[in-house]
Amino acid sequence: MRLASAALVVVFACGCYCGARIVQPAASSSPSAPPPSHDIVALLPDPDTKKVGHAIVSSLAGESVELSDKGAATRLVIGERPSPPFRLSESQVEQLFGDALAARPPAPRHFLLYFQSGSNQLMPESERRLAEILIFVSRRSVPDVTVIGHTDTTGSAQANIVLGQSRATMIRDRLVAAGLDGNFVSAASHGEADALVPTPDETPEPKNRRVEVSVR
Repeated sequence: MRLASAALVVVFACGCYCGARIVQPAASSSPSAPPPSHDIVALLPDPDTKKVGHAIVSSLAGESVELSDKGAATRLVIGERPSPPFRLSESQVEQLFGDALAARPPAPRHFLLYFQSGSNQLMPESERRLAEILIFVSRRSVPDVTVIGHTDTTGSAQANIVLGQSRATMIRDRLVAAGLDGNFVSAASHGEADALVPTPDETPEPKNRRVEVSVR
């Protein structure tokens, strides 16, 4: 990418900040003279939740600054401490990072669906939630979906593996029936081994009778 004769490379981390390396044209025409450069690290809102976290930017010498506000940024030069924080306007963010933000893949989303005891019958609220998942998945150009079935601790561990698989397969089949390519949907079971709410054996727990759907 090119920006005012400067190369721009953007790196994302945790969906909340990004760094841009600005390489200015070398003052010398000699091919052996490396161009001076600096990095800009900016704090941006999460694209889905719009929340702003914080980032601590450190130099090799151990000096650091903290970014905690939307658009806060610091400039890094090799051998120097990070600059005091400054704020980028929305137009500056778009100028520096617009291409990279537009090219970034959508963030993964995770959904929970809950089941009636001992069956693969969805609870009424989760039945409505499944309709929302179908709409969400349909808006992704090439979605990659993972469906994991879970159970509570009632019944044997082996029987719960089978029940968890039955739940996951049912959700997968409904996603495929709604038009999702089956090649991009996997289904598996964790049975009772990965409980949201730890319980003793033979304990009915509604939050553990679930399917987790992850969409990337």
